[in-house]
Amino acid sequence: MQSLWLSQTFAAALLLTVALKFWLATRQMRHVAAHRAAVPAAFAGTVSLNAHRKAADYTLVRSRLGLVTLAFGTAVLLGWTLLGGLDALNATLRDALQPRWGNMAYQLALLSAFVLIGSLLDAPFELYNTFRIEQAFGFNRTSLRLVLIDAAKGLLVGALIGLPMAALVLWLMASAGAWWWLWAWLAWVAFQLLILVLYPTVIAPLFNRFEPLADESLKQRVQSLMTRCGFAAKGLFVMDGSRRSAHSNAYFTGLGAAKRVVFFDTLLERLSPGEVEAVLAHELGHFKLRHVPKRMFTILAMSLAALALLGWLTQQQWFYTGLGVTPNLAAPNDALALLLFMLALPPLGFLAVPFASRISRRHEFEADAYACVHASGRDLAHALLKLHEDNAGTLTPDPLYVRFYYSHPPASERLAALKMEPT
Repeated sequence: MQSLWLSQTFAAALLLTVALKFWLATRQMRHVAAHRAAVPAAFAGTVSLNAHRKAADYTLVRSRLGLVTLAFGTAVLLGWTLLGGLDALNATLRDALQPRWGNMAYQLALLSAFVLIGSLLDAPFELYNTFRIEQAFGFNRTSLRLVLIDAAKGLLVGALIGLPMAALVLWLMASAGAWWWLWAWLAWVAFQLLILVLYPTVIAPLFNRFEPLADESLKQRVQSLMTRCGFAAKGLFVMDGSRRSAHSNAYFTGLGAAKRVVFFDTLLERLSPGEVEAVLAHELGHFKLRHVPKRMFTILAMSLAALALLGWLTQQQWFYTGLGVTPNLAAPNDALALLLFMLALPPLGFLAVPFASRISRRHEFEADAYACVHASGRDLAHALLKLHEDNAGTLTPDPLYVRFYYSHPPASERLAALKMEPT
């Protein structure tokens, strides 16, 4: 009875999620298409009609691909769960590996095979997005060779870092008793901190080149801003983002005093020194207003609650059978439980998305306000417009779609909050 209830609940949640995503996506597409012919009045003096239409077309094409990937992803999810795909993969690997190589090898192989199959299933959509959509709109600068190299590096890094972590969690699930989930959470927290330390100096340089910021005038301006804001960074670096894409960005990375400021070379090519300073002041605002630790605390709290729930579910047979898997009798079910939980959680938690998006948008407004105190609000407004145009961000998104999905406020709302005319 409980298995049937779980199957029905999961199916209903998945159906509701897919229907809601489809409805929101089609609303967005209709709204953008209906406003494609004319630049919004507030932007008439600064955004050309061609740029506005390009942004609309880019949004529409990506939305259509999103609907295709939504349908395909839903079919794959059903295939893994209620249609028995994960059960078949588990049985095959268990029978082939567990008697000879033991429980740990079999479970790591199950996790690895699942990730690899998922990556292969996603690859055609990612390649189409890169070499058809991004290429058509002038954003793609990568090659198939570089994509394959990146994929190989990603698999290697994932294996070197992910497999030991997975082995530790599986060992804790088997050996730490009823409170294994608490120890696994502590291990995961330590793992996240380790990644924050390793990413800037070990992982990121495997994929991109990082050169110290050479523009002395801009360097002094940025350092003066960080001094005013009471922010310490170990270095200012320029990343060769143009090797792969024409999109622009800037970010902080690292932990504690080892934090780095990283600018995409495309950002420095497009923005004036004052606009770069304003964008950086916005990012500093996230740190000074403690948005980053607040988000980290939320993620850590939610992960603790999720692992506690998983700790209980692993002991319930209906958790496995209700999601299309027959529990092992002669081998552990820990890897199975991890994968089932990962598959079932997104549809059941999708309705939390608009609440997280709302908090994120509020943080963006707060960081904009902080930037206006420590840099030029007009420069920030100009930078936002340039970044929207460079990234082909639509100026006319559907309001409901924005409220549900957007982690950043639309350009019109940000400029209105800045009380700056886009001129």
